[in-house]
Amino acid sequence: MHVPVISSDFEVLPGESLETSQATYADLRRRCPVAHTDSLGGFWALTRHADVARVAADYSTFTTTVQNVVPKIAFTGRRPPLHLDPPDQTPYRAALNPLLSAERVALLEPMVRRIVREELHPLVARGTGDICGEFSGRFPVRVFGRWMNLDDALQTKLMDAGPAFIRAVQAFDNVAMKDTSVVLYDMAREVIAQRKAQPLSPETDPVSALLAVRIDQSGQQVPLPDDMIIGTVRQVLVVGIVAPMVMVGSMALHLSRDLALHRQLKQNPALVPAAVEEFMRLYTPYRGFARTPLKDVEVGGCPIKAGEPVALTYASANRDETVFPEPDVFKLDRTNISEHLAFGRGPHYCAGAHLGRLELRMALEELLASTRALEVCGEVLYCPYPEIGPYQVPLRFVN
Repeated sequence: MHVPVISSDFEVLPGESLETSQATYADLRRRCPVAHTDSLGGFWALTRHADVARVAADYSTFTTTVQNVVPKIAFTGRRPPLHLDPPDQTPYRAALNPLLSAERVALLEPMVRRIVREELHPLVARGTGDICGEFSGRFPVRVFGRWMNLDDALQTKLMDAGPAFIRAVQAFDNVAMKDTSVVLYDMAREVIAQRKAQPLSPETDPVSALLAVRIDQSGQQVPLPDDMIIGTVRQVLVVGIVAPMVMVGSMALHLSRDLALHRQLKQNPALVPAAVEEFMRLYTPYRGFARTPLKDVEVGGCPIKAGEPVALTYASANRDETVFPEPDVFKLDRTNISEHLAFGRGPHYCAGAHLGRLELRMALEELLASTRALEVCGEVLYCPYPEIGPYQVPLRFVN
């Protein structure tokens, strides 16, 4: 049995780069794969692929209902489906999943490409800019707004409110997090009121799909609770913003350091989907998704008490050398690339995985098509927990 050195096997330090964070995880995988830290209120970090995959799938032992990220940032109510386990989660996923299926997402490709071009091309034409703040932090907001059928006024609000909430999270500013979350809740109530007054088809509109759900309660078919629908819409408004922003920043940073790969992908766009998968493995943008054991358990030979936060460090699991040889090297031809955990595992596997892949593919294709090279021309800034990767990447676009 592995007994960790309490109180801290590692520390969470402000301003850590992706490289220093990954060096820490590589060390922990070797000497202390189930590690404890006093940082951020104290939590356990699982760093090996097998442990992360096991805990992510075992919702009957490790619940998401107590705390879904490290640090704990949910202050303003329950937000399904992320904050619920099956079977309570099931009706929410059943409403949303069809609208995010591979077939449905494929129909969005023209819209996504148009938005990507509208946001990227002015930046490239200018010659310099922050690929995160001025591109990948913007286009996913517009895409989600279109997917949710928001009117122009709500779309404009989301372009301000979504990034403002993310900035508050990155700054660990609890007051700003609460304030910006309240704005997002108000937006959720507004769009729900619109759909109640003028319903859209549940086959094409996520809010209408949630309002159409009926669940069995004491033998009667009743709608989902109003507060839970509000929480779900609030969650959906921002859930797809951060990961694409960070991933595009990581991909662009990598390409700025690997001109040969930039040329290879530019000359053969058919390789882009495989490149996206390997980029997601190599630069997984999450390290702090959390679960809470409902009883005393043992993970990787290490005892963990009921109620103690456990972080599923996907970014470390996807560089586990026992699963992915030469884990720090970008390889287009990994035969087991489907084993990466960038979208999670189990009942909380990312519902928007198909849309996320489409957004990243569109962004990478357009970035490659419009440039010959990328050059970093300023300070790169990195996300704190729960994300990992850059949120500011100033670039010079060589075309």
